Amino acid sequence: MDVLRPDFPADKLMVIEVYTPGGNWSSYPPHKHDVHNPPHEVDLDEIYYYRMDHASGYAYHRLYTGDGKRDMTLTVTDGDAVLVRDGYHPVVAGHGYHVYYLNCLAGSARSLANTEDPQHSWVRTAWGTMDSRLPLIPASRDY
Repeated sequence: MDVLRPDFPADKLMVIEVYTPGGNWSSYPPHKHDVHNPPHEVDLDEIYYYRMDHASGYAYHRLYTGDGKRDMTLTVTDGDAVLVRDGYHPVVAGHGYHVYYLNCLAGSARSLANTEDPQHSWVRTAWGTMDSRLPLIPASRDY
């Protein structure tokens, strides 16, 4: 859900809310946005700020590069923040724990253009139906 909608008068800042049901992935297939090559990809730094629906909730946030020079998996809990400067970065919510994260992005352009990891982009073609728990939070009405 966009917090700052595309028509909001901002130069480069984007803010998005993401709700991920327990046991599910988000920011998937893994994607990156670290090269300024519009319209295909733009260079963005991104902050993930995590909240969990339960005190013991957690998620895994993987950060890796296509050349294999970096590959790390972080366990994130309520109140954690992760800075993504480069590389691919998917997230999975621990089973039974719904995960929320606030994304703040800014960089070379106000665009979400990204490149998916070619090793995993095939997954998009295998998706079936949307998780019946979605949306976790109903869309708000404009007042």
